[in-house]
Amino acid sequence: MDKLKITKPKGSLAKTRSAKQSAPLAHGVGRRKSSVARVYIRRGTGKILVNDQEYATYFTTDIARLDATKTFKALKTTAYDVTADVSGGGINGQAGALRLGIARAMVSLDENLRSLLRSFDLLTVDSRVKERKKYGQKAARRKFQFVKR
Repeated sequence: MDKLKITKPKGSLAKTRSAKQSAPLAHGVGRRKSSVARVYIRRGTGKILVNDQEYATYFTTDIARLDATKTFKALKTTAYDVTADVSGGGINGQAGALRLGIARAMVSLDENLRSLLRSFDLLTVDSRVKERKKYGQKAARRKFQFVKR
């Protein structure tokens, strides 16, 4: 009798957690402009993965890299690994969403960090979004050129 070989289908949608990756300690959601970041924090060495890429390669500008790591710089710790799923918007909006998501996850992990993170303005939501275009105008506030004669 032939032995059956059991294999997973190639197009399997189920994500499997690796043996070394532990269950997340905390979860936080950050939003900025039209970007949303779902952040999961685990004990580790300070590695930040954004959409399965290292954050330094995902964020192309230094400003976005600094914005993404601002929470850990304020806490002066690298004892946690971050895994984030980021979608929508551009690079700077995604970095701002990641910063807020990490800060919220850290507060859910330890409530005593709230005052420290609040003092660095890391828990404040930047609610500015693009203003919509109005009819009869060229843009949100720009009017069409006025012709007198």
